Amino acid sequence: MAGTQPPTVAIIGRPNVGKSTFFNRIVGGRRAIVDSEPGVTRDVHFADAEWAGRRFYIVDTGGIVEDAEGELENAIRRQALTAVESADLLILMVDGREGPHPLDQHIAELLRKQTVPVLLVVNKVDNWPDATEHLEFFALGLGDPVPLSAASGKGSGDLLDKIVELLPPEVEGDEAEPGLRLAVIGRPNVGKSSFINKVMGSERLVVSEEAGTTRDAIDTPFRKDDRSFVFVDTAGLRRKSRVQTGLEYYAMLRTLRAIDRSDVCLLVVDADEGVGNQDFKIAKLAWDRGCGLVMAVNKWDLVEKETNTAVQMEKALRDRVHFLEAVPIVFISALSGQRVTRALDLAWQVGQERAKRIPTPELNKQLATLTETVQPPQKRGRPLRFYYAAQVGSAPPTFAVWTNFPKDVPENYSRYLVKGFRKAWGFTGTPIRLRLRARRKGQT
Repeated sequence: MAGTQPPTVAIIGRPNVGKSTFFNRIVGGRRAIVDSEPGVTRDVHFADAEWAGRRFYIVDTGGIVEDAEGELENAIRRQALTAVESADLLILMVDGREGPHPLDQHIAELLRKQTVPVLLVVNKVDNWPDATEHLEFFALGLGDPVPLSAASGKGSGDLLDKIVELLPPEVEGDEAEPGLRLAVIGRPNVGKSSFINKVMGSERLVVSEEAGTTRDAIDTPFRKDDRSFVFVDTAGLRRKSRVQTGLEYYAMLRTLRAIDRSDVCLLVVDADEGVGNQDFKIAKLAWDRGCGLVMAVNKWDLVEKETNTAVQMEKALRDRVHFLEAVPIVFISALSGQRVTRALDLAWQVGQERAKRIPTPELNKQLATLTETVQPPQKRGRPLRFYYAAQVGSAPPTFAVWTNFPKDVPENYSRYLVKGFRKAWGFTGTPIRLRLRARRKGQT
């Protein structure tokens, strides 16, 4: 997993110029709200995107509002400006129907001070290629305006070509740095930096108000009991000033980037405040992307204890999210050091489980046992048959299973097979990928 770091492209501009419409067209779904009422995008949305074989993150910001009076408008402005600071490429989107606006000029002046490339995109140019209205925007001083109709898709391909052309060169992750790549993730102020400080035995990651470069990831190698680790992207733990703005997207975007460069994630949650939806969202983000996972319930020393309190909380967590059944949960105090070493040991074990490979004969023996124990259902009046399985990848473990009707295998039966593989070989803390394949060409 630790490989190329995808760059970030941020779409900014004043409200109601079509940023969300273009974002949705790129990501292929309605991940951001689109409405004709100005300022509908209250939050920053981000997603994976890919064009011409190049992967990047695309960020849809709330509109920048000049001289904002209300707290909501101020929050939207802060979100957009933070996206500017964290991007590798900026897209300033303007409205071709309305023509240049004083706020467009104001934003352009802001962007001319940035060191990253800026693309000026004139949206709502519906009669392209005969249109000329986009030429008015040369006055903004940001280079050639790129015409676009985000609603119809006209010009989208050309724009994406320009985006890919301006992205920074692909740079492989620090593969030469040996060790298990471990990201300590979680909501702001749950104790991530305290955990790393305790492990490192220093205050090198003390939260600071000092500004830093948000785009730069700082990896910290260390050794523990003859095991080599690399803490991934520890720079983000210094950004308390950003946390105080309440920009949840900023923490989530940094988390996403850290997950993509890690082997195992240690998700720190706050026992004193309780585990919330955002914690589960972060856990699912890591799990869905194939990362190993350990959950560390921090500040356990502050919780009033009753008999079996830890047991009860662990059961409640696993009951709430199905994949947590396979995830180790440890109760720690990062401040006192209670079970911090245990959390690190579990992360190492998960890393080993994630890299495990199963011999093909052993795998097929288990597949036969599982299908005999619980018969596959019938589809199209014929029984589903499973012929053969092979492990086709690790980190995360990935299994191909050949069957007569791969598209007809119910989701619950796929989960049954995965659970059976996990029962046989562990794979503690790591997701298992199942790839169903047809035995013959033409089978679906």
